[in-house]
Amino acid sequence: MSATPEQSITNAKQVDVDPVETKEWLEALNGVISVEGTDRAAYLIDKQIEFARVNGVVQPFHAETPYINTIPVEQQVPLPGDQTMERKIRAYTRWNAMAMVLRANEDSNVGGHISSFQSAATLYDIGYNHFWHAPSETHGGDLVYVQGHCAPGIYSRAFLLGRLTEQELINFRQEVDGKGISSYPHPWLMPDFWQFPTVSMGLGPIMAIYQARFMKYMQTRDLIKTEPRKVWAFLGDGETDEPESLGAIGMAGREKLDNLIFVINCNLQRLDGPVRGNGSIIQELESEFRGAGWNVIKVIWGRHWDILFARDKKGLLMKRLGEIVDGEYSGRLLVIQSTRRFNAEDAFVLKAKPACLLIVADDGRVRNEAVNQTAQTPSAIPVAMITREAANILAAKCGAAAEFFEKGEPTKNLILE
Repeated sequence: MSATPEQSITNAKQVDVDPVETKEWLEALNGVISVEGTDRAAYLIDKQIEFARVNGVVQPFHAETPYINTIPVEQQVPLPGDQTMERKIRAYTRWNAMAMVLRANEDSNVGGHISSFQSAATLYDIGYNHFWHAPSETHGGDLVYVQGHCAPGIYSRAFLLGRLTEQELINFRQEVDGKGISSYPHPWLMPDFWQFPTVSMGLGPIMAIYQARFMKYMQTRDLIKTEPRKVWAFLGDGETDEPESLGAIGMAGREKLDNLIFVINCNLQRLDGPVRGNGSIIQELESEFRGAGWNVIKVIWGRHWDILFARDKKGLLMKRLGEIVDGEYSGRLLVIQSTRRFNAEDAFVLKAKPACLLIVADDGRVRNEAVNQTAQTPSAIPVAMITREAANILAAKCGAAAEFFEKGEPTKNLILE
């Protein structure tokens, strides 16, 4: 974003006693970013913080960043490969993973997990297609600790590759007679398939840390060559409450294990409800890992949100999204189709106060009218104008629910992928 938005990580109770001076400081910083770049801006901020602390300014350290993607749009490189084909394969994989669990339970109660892989399918797919190395003459192979509850998705992909049979998928979690496959990653039961056991929850993360450390140990003593190899650990946000999951992250930061990568799938849910109903697990984990010396990259919003954040010149959308707790993210964005005169307050009567008000307004006259009529909306609710094209993109891709209002009544409910 070109504008310098208001940051939502500061103390909300602080009062700006001189908004004009604040605006001048932010404009000066924006000038540095525009002319000299972000590295120079970061250096100046660090020097100011250092000077302030030496001179008695008590300012708590913020280990978290705003609730947006870490890598800005202009620094994101295009994703290689045939994305249409990859999405098609991913759809097959998701479907088979779900069908496998359901069919296995048709005449039994063996259980199985569905939502974990459904929310992480893209993460694994990108790893398989673009990152992970199999063992070869020139590469020792990467080590991947698969999240235990995502096992159905790994089996599903293996089925498409011809590594597993339909009979084995039907007998998911029924491997006693030798015809099925194990519930979770289990190299003792399936030595030609799984690299590491990762269940009970928490075992995968801590084993990955010590695996990466041991590889560094062997490398620095010229005993084996491990330099190009990476250790990947996949875990869920609920899994991080297990003491083993985060118990050794301080050691990993201290040892600077740059061969270790944690991928935490924050789908905001555990077996019995939200991971953090009254907080934000993504922000919490960012603070813990950054405080332990890790580099943290957050990927929260898909590319179809870019058009909205680009129009968020004052940072109101970003600020509001950062204020919503995880328990509220099961709610809806309120989208009003402003093809007529409407009273925004009437819309709020129909539903509880939304996280954000998005107004579909292609026509300039309608846009001006909408701006005037939404001026009285509660200040905590940001209002964003979007085009019909942007609204259709949201309806197809955003991963949230939306209501389109016509004549003051909801006419279409969209549950988005």
